[in-house]
Amino acid sequence: MSEQLTLSAEARDRAGKGASRALRREGRVPAVIYGNNEEPLSIHVEEKLLNKLLGTGHFFNSVVMVEVGGKAVRTLPKDVAFHPVTDRPLHADFLRVSEHATVHVNVPVRFENEDASPGLKRGGVLNIVRHDVELIVDAAEIPDDVLVDLTGFDVGESIHISAVKLPKGAKPAIEDRDFTIATIAAPSALKSQESEAAAEAEGE
Repeated sequence: MSEQLTLSAEARDRAGKGASRALRREGRVPAVIYGNNEEPLSIHVEEKLLNKLLGTGHFFNSVVMVEVGGKAVRTLPKDVAFHPVTDRPLHADFLRVSEHATVHVNVPVRFENEDASPGLKRGGVLNIVRHDVELIVDAAEIPDDVLVDLTGFDVGESIHISAVKLPKGAKPAIEDRDFTIATIAAPSALKSQESEAAAEAEGE
């Protein structure tokens, strides 16, 4: 399960571009906490600390406790805007969530048992269609990743979401179709062998 992250923040008195620019000069990032039928709360956080959390690799599918004025607010990061040139964070959005709220999160996909896939053993290539999957989960039970077992998959086969064992209580946000996570593609050498064999069979 994703660990809970903590981010200290200060309330923002002034809004507007000028105030935001002044904050950024001081190494702070303007942000807003919204949702849960409460008034949006304008805050600013330390850029270094935000970058550290972004560097964990699971910032967007972790609950972040934002501490403002001695009070911790349970949130889910929703968006971070970056400068197009410097890549510095310019603004962050956090969604308030109650402890067991149902939330939509993008969870990274991880593949296991590659050595148990006949297709990959024959030199097939794992073609990843989705690097993450949007899940509907309990905010207290957000998984770190979705594990896809490659055991038994051969060349030319597709791995659909229905073949994936999702973490307890989680369900895919896309419910109207059995979407593809990955396929096992034939290696070019195998493709040329198969086409040669087909050509020989036709010539007989």
